[in-house]
Amino acid sequence: MIWEVVRIALRGLRANKLRSALTTLGIIIGVSAVILLTALGNGIQAGFNEQFGSLNTQITVQPTEGGVPGGGQARDLTENDMEAIANPRNAPDVASVTPIVGGAALLQRDGQQYRTSVTGTTADYLRITDRELTAGRAFTEQEVRTNAKVVVLGPETVTQLFGGNATAALNQEIRIGRAVFRVIGTVEATGQQDDVAIMPIGAARSYLTGGEDELDTIIVRARSAEAVTAAAEQITEVLSDRHNIRDPAKRDFDVQALQQQIQEATQFLSFLTLFTAAVAGISLIVGSIGVANIMLVTVTERTREIGIRKAIGARPRVILGQFLLESVFLSGLGGLIGIALGVGLSLTGAAVLPQVFPDFPAPSVDPGSIVLSFTFSLLIGLIAGGYPAHRASRLRPIEALRYQ
Repeated sequence: MIWEVVRIALRGLRANKLRSALTTLGIIIGVSAVILLTALGNGIQAGFNEQFGSLNTQITVQPTEGGVPGGGQARDLTENDMEAIANPRNAPDVASVTPIVGGAALLQRDGQQYRTSVTGTTADYLRITDRELTAGRAFTEQEVRTNAKVVVLGPETVTQLFGGNATAALNQEIRIGRAVFRVIGTVEATGQQDDVAIMPIGAARSYLTGGEDELDTIIVRARSAEAVTAAAEQITEVLSDRHNIRDPAKRDFDVQALQQQIQEATQFLSFLTLFTAAVAGISLIVGSIGVANIMLVTVTERTREIGIRKAIGARPRVILGQFLLESVFLSGLGGLIGIALGVGLSLTGAAVLPQVFPDFPAPSVDPGSIVLSFTFSLLIGLIAGGYPAHRASRLRPIEALRYQ
């Protein structure tokens, strides 16, 4: 009996091939769009996590800009503050501490002049800030201790002084302020702090900032992402004690963990992925309307056939099953084709996009979106075909046979 119902349903679909193909088109577009857009969203989120995920443990400490609330005198951050934070007895959840001094200087080379920002720091700066080298090397601890006049240039600075040729910049001498520095490396573009010259902190102080021990920023790394909150509290306690601050509202420093901003950005990207998938899902709803419409037309066209089948003994549940099966088969077939199309486009994009656009994240197919979209396509068949199938099963044989 079941196979007979299946055979009749398939025969009905084959009798109207063009109509069946057009009916499944809406489902195909909807399912493939959901899979493709979800894959693009996942790729963007994965690229963001890869680029900024390691900053989950980073904490920045800076002096308060402007006056201290309450009218007190703000104190600068110093080397002694940094050493106190780095002391495991004071801040056991702190893994590393990197000092930074900053300023601006005029760079000169072969008659060319360019004013850029200068960062004086230690040898682990590039690792801590996740900056990758495009050419050359970073300065060493030995060069930091000896205040060596070496510099690593940002991509914008390389463009202005060397026409964007990072390799040509290596081992060239440039004048920064009143001293001559040797270029030992260049860093890749990140969209932030690309216009910069990075040098050992002692050299920056000696030739640019006057040799004082004040710090503009202290970059702190917590031992783990879970320890960020504890590390921030320990840093706040250490500096409050050293700066003789009893009222939290009068602190002359800011302790900011990047973890919260990264989590907020990640959450936003997740919502964006869900939103784009939901927009694509609208086409599935449109497809379901098409299925319902076609099934109603099919029932109307085959009214006499229904009457004949009922007259020779077909039960209502058999008629109901036949039309439900046709509807589910159309939706399920559209879902399978849509999955193949969506996955195929996603994999093609993952292979091609990074070659054409190196900075564009490759799409990443989510198995959950495949299961969800296919399940939804089957539900569309059941729901959209439910009413037409019920209507067909409720037709009285004598009325159906009279239908013209």
